Amino acid sequence: MERRILGATGISVSEFALGAMMLGAWGNPDHDASVAMVHRALDAGVNFIDTADMYSDGESEVIVGKALKGRRDDVVLATKFHNPMGPDANHRGNSRRWIMRAVEDSLRRLDTDWIDLYQIHRPDPATDIEETLAALTDLVRAGKIRAFGTSAFPAEELVEAHWTAERRGLLKPRSEQPPYSILARGIEAGVLPTARRHGMGVLTWSPLSAGWLSGRYGGPDGADPATAHRSGQLSPMYDLSLPGNAAKLAAVTELHKVAADAGLTLPQLAIAFVLSHPDVTSVIIGPRTPEQLEGLLSASGLRLSDEILDRIDEIVPPGTDVTRDATFYVPPSVTDPRRRRRSRAA
Repeated sequence: MERRILGATGISVSEFALGAMMLGAWGNPDHDASVAMVHRALDAGVNFIDTADMYSDGESEVIVGKALKGRRDDVVLATKFHNPMGPDANHRGNSRRWIMRAVEDSLRRLDTDWIDLYQIHRPDPATDIEETLAALTDLVRAGKIRAFGTSAFPAEELVEAHWTAERRGLLKPRSEQPPYSILARGIEAGVLPTARRHGMGVLTWSPLSAGWLSGRYGGPDGADPATAHRSGQLSPMYDLSLPGNAAKLAAVTELHKVAADAGLTLPQLAIAFVLSHPDVTSVIIGPRTPEQLEGLLSASGLRLSDEILDRIDEIVPPGTDVTRDATFYVPPSVTDPRRRRRSRAA
């Protein structure tokens, strides 16, 4: 499996990162089976594992810790903090107070002395970025983490983080983890060029776009998600009465043809597309079952021709998202009406 350098860290990572979100109660609750999947990925050449404290309320980190016994030195281990880990309002976010607690909790669950890449899971408008960077810098200097990065940060917030680090003499975020797929190409316009400009590695997730590019829908043999939705099998994210979902299905139907002409399955096409971008370091694959893992691993080493990439561009233009729900982080300036409306005097 091809290796690439993660930004300016000098750390060599595999082009696939094993995402552990589905290991535990959220996906596969069988710890032995989950550990076996981790070992299979490592044996296939994957040396990069990504998890987060919130996945199955910490259970994912516990499973990863079990799987890495005796193999920790050979693995680049990444985890994340930010999301709620209990009802207390201080057990979340990007404050120094929470970071110092969260990292100790993750180290304990992972059963390790250090984390290779500690990531800010989402921006926190309530916390000054200098506060966050200062805490993470201290963790690097204390040897608890080797580097830190961000996840789902807009381009302007990446710039602010680097500007703050430079002005305040702090360490810089070395990676960004955004969602990226054929159906969600918005990061090509701002996030990826910004990451390149600042020497950041890019670890992308959701290459199958929440299942839309899994091969289950559209195409000659694919199911109609609307039928499954009406039968109660799927969530509203596949309801074709919503214009965005109808647009996704139309794109997926065309992409099936592109994949067939390339001699690939749709998931293989989807993963190879992500890896074709020169600014992408690794793509996260997040299997729930051994069968899913094998299917995803089959995309290793695949490269798409310029002709195939041009056809994909015709279906989903570069720098665009088919639907607005692909961002996964919307700042308060958009979600909070008080930030968009001038108050009126009584």
